[in-house]
Order: sequence, then structure tokens, then C-alpha cells
Amino acid sequence: MTFLVFWSAERVVPIDKRTRILAAAERSFMLFGYKGTTMEQVAKMANVAKGTIYLFFKNKEDLFGEIVQKFIAMMRQRAEAAIDPNDTFFNNLQRVLYDVLSFRKEHQLALKLTQEVRDIGTDAARAALDEFENAVISFIEQFITKAINNGKITPCHPRLTAFVMFKLYIALVFEWETKYGQPLSEQEIAELFDRYLVHGLQPRQAEER
Repeated sequence: MTFLVFWSAERVVPIDKRTRILAAAERSFMLFGYKGTTMEQVAKMANVAKGTIYLFFKNKEDLFGEIVQKFIAMMRQRAEAAIDPNDTFFNNLQRVLYDVLSFRKEHQLALKLTQEVRDIGTDAARAALDEFENAVISFIEQFITKAINNGKITPCHPRLTAFVMFKLYIALVFEWETKYGQPLSEQEIAELFDRYLVHGLQPRQAEER
């Protein structure tokens, strides 16, 4: 049987241990948050010696960073899967925003980090959520830029427009339910999004120009 290995100056370590460490770290961060996770705890959950972790990761920050990047990659896959090349720009955009924010709303890591920021304001947890937000806004910005270049929407500031769209969806998906206890359906959110934003970005008809 052949094993992939990680070569260090002192020893050979099965690469499978890195996968186990990452899986254990992800579980720990989801259960206990950033502040509540220790390298000792991750080592125990991964069934490896604590020193083994340092063969792959410099410290807890480095380990957490990789987990956050995995989370962002999953978000991007969710966003890309929501795009139907045969559908309209606005329908695709609404699906992307709704699916991505639903993913964040349901994912245990995002829930735990949000709770940690709210309860104790951990800087690392806040930075991770900010990184997620920036990744979503960047994805939308690229989508908007492409639509402008293809004449599907009127020229606008892509980054600013992406920011406004994202914040509106945050308000509709999260904040309304938190404040009033009545979640909006996907259809209701789409209708509000259409009312507040879509009409202003649609290209004008030739006779209106």
C-alpha cells in the first residue's frame, strides 16, 4: 500500500494527519468558537500529538485562517451554482445573494463566530466574518461589472452597488427577523429587492433616452 507523505527535516508524517487536524479544528471552532479553541483541544480531537499540528500550521491563527478560507470557498461554490446562464441578470443576482446568505445563516461556524462577536467581541472572529463579507461583495462586484460591460444594466459604481445590495439583503434576511421575529420568504425578499434596487439599474428603453 502506498502512502502520500509530508517530508520534514526530522521525520516523515502521513499527509492524512493534516486532513484529520483540519477536520478536528473545524469541529472545535464550530463548537467552541475561536477563543474557546486551543491547540491541545484540536490535537485531542484529531488523535495526534500537539507537536504534530505545528508540522503543518504555525499557530492557532494559521489553522483558523485555513478553516475560514475553506468556508469562503464553499460560499463561492454556492454562489456559482446559483447562476443560471439562461436566466436574467437580476434573477441570478437575487438567487446568489439569497443562497449565499442562507448558507451563512445556517452554517454552524458562521453562527458560532457571530455569537462570539456579539457576546465577547473577539477580534479574530470579527475579522473572519469581515473576510466572508468582503468575499461576497467582491463576487457580486465582478458579476455587476460583467453585466455593465454586456449592457445588461446601466453604468454604476460596481463596488458601491455590490455593497448596497449585500447590506440590503443582510437587513432583509437577518435583521428583520431578529428585530421583529417574522422571517421573510424568498419571494418576499425578491419582491422587495426588485422594488428598491432593480428598476434603478435596468437599462432605459431607447425612447426614454
